[in-house]
Amino acid sequence: MITINITKAKNIAHDARRTARSVEFAPLDIKATIPYEAIAAEAARQAVRDKYTAMQTAIDAATTTDEIKAVMP
Repeated sequence: MITINITKAKNIAHDARRTARSVEFAPLDIKATIPYEAIAAEAARQAVRDKYTAMQTAIDAATTTDEIKAVMP
C-alpha cells in the first residue's frame, strides 16, 4: 500500500503554484514599467494575485491529494 505524505504533497503543490504564478507575472512585470500600460498591467497583476491567493488557501485547507489536484492549474 502506498501512503502519501499530505504535507509533502502540499509543499510540491505550492512549488508548482509559485512557478505557474511567476510565468503569469513575467509579461505583466514588463508592462507595468511602460507608463501607458501600467494601470492595466497592475489590474491584471491583481487578478493573478487573487487567483493564486485563492489557490494557496485551497491547498492549505486540503486534506487529500485529490483536493490538491482539483485546485492546481
